[in-house]
Order: sequence, then structure tokens, then C-alpha cells
Amino acid sequence: MPTSYLAVRRIRGEHASLPMRAQAQWAEHAAFMNALAAEGFVLLGGPLGSGEEVLLIVDAPDEATVRTRLAADPWAASGLLDIKTDEPWTILLDAGLVGRTSR
Repeated sequence: MPTSYLAVRRIRGEHASLPMRAQAQWAEHAAFMNALAAEGFVLLGGPLGSGEEVLLIVDAPDEATVRTRLAADPWAASGLLDIKTDEPWTILLDAGLVGRTSR
């Protein structure tokens, strides 16, 4: 049976003007995201391409849960990061990479 997760694309908010690690509240945002990963809510995440967008693979029952949880991100509240899309993603091919952190 296929496994389903949510694919979430986040974009730089209207107040984001600096590189990611130079933004205000970087340490708080990083701690928040690391906590979501440690609890298994975020399975994979990172910037796409030039870093204007971030892709998260999330283990959540629905899109409302994703939006509620990510609203607590310090960068969401300060307008540095917004949700662009969140949609179901069904995994049909799996080489056992989810949860593996090194290549």
C-alpha cells in the first residue's frame, strides 16, 4: 500500500530580505524546525534551487494540521516565511531514504 504525506512549499515572506541564516530569529526558527523534525512531523526539508522556496515533507493527517503547526514558527509570525502550497504526496517508489540523513 502506498504511503502518503504532505508536500509543503514555503516561500520567503514580504519581510525576508537577507540570506536565510542572516534573517532575524534564525536561531529560534532553526530550533522550531529541528523540534518538528525530532518529533517526526517534518520528515525531510530544505531549500529548493536558489533558496527562494523551501520544500518540506510532512507526516500530518491533513492540511489544516500543517497550517496550524507551521503558524507557530517564529518566521511565520514575523512575515519571513509563508506557506505557498500544501498538498498530499503519495510515495510510489521508496529506496528507504525517508529518515536517513546521510548519502
